[in-house]
Amino acid sequence: MIRHLAILAVLPMPAFAASGPFFSLNNTDFVVSLGFLIFLGVLLYYKVPRTVFSMLDNRAESIRKDLAEARELREEAQTLLASYERKQKDVQNQADRIVASARDEARANADKAKADLQTSVDRRLAAARDQIQSAEDQAVRDVRNRAVRVAVEAAREALREQSDAERQNRLIDQAIETVGAKLH
Repeated sequence: MIRHLAILAVLPMPAFAASGPFFSLNNTDFVVSLGFLIFLGVLLYYKVPRTVFSMLDNRAESIRKDLAEARELREEAQTLLASYERKQKDVQNQADRIVASARDEARANADKAKADLQTSVDRRLAAARDQIQSAEDQAVRDVRNRAVRVAVEAAREALREQSDAERQNRLIDQAIETVGAKLH
């Protein structure tokens, strides 16, 4: 603090360059210098420099604390950011797995549907073939039955013309039994 006063004491040196006696109240340089020294004395008496320096030190300490807190907050924010980025990657990976699983399941369902459709078509074709075969068999039976009836009628007519009634009845009965035995 004494150093500060020494520096301040040197400051009014240019005032000696004024004309006339320096230590006169008529000399404005002397009055200004004297007022300045009184002002400095009042400041020192009330310990203003110490208070100002203390306030500056407190302010500097407060700024240091704020900077430290800001660093901590920044580190915490970076940690949170890294955590959220990891979580985002995990969620993205999970979403990719879900999409891939859904695609695989859709392909499997499509393949199963194709196989089910093919099985259904094959069953319907087999049923249609069976129906066609059954219809063919029925048609053959109908044709045979019709042919047998026609043959029986023709035989009846031929025998009626060739034989007597009793003999005709016996031949007809035999023919009917023979046809019945061959068909069943």
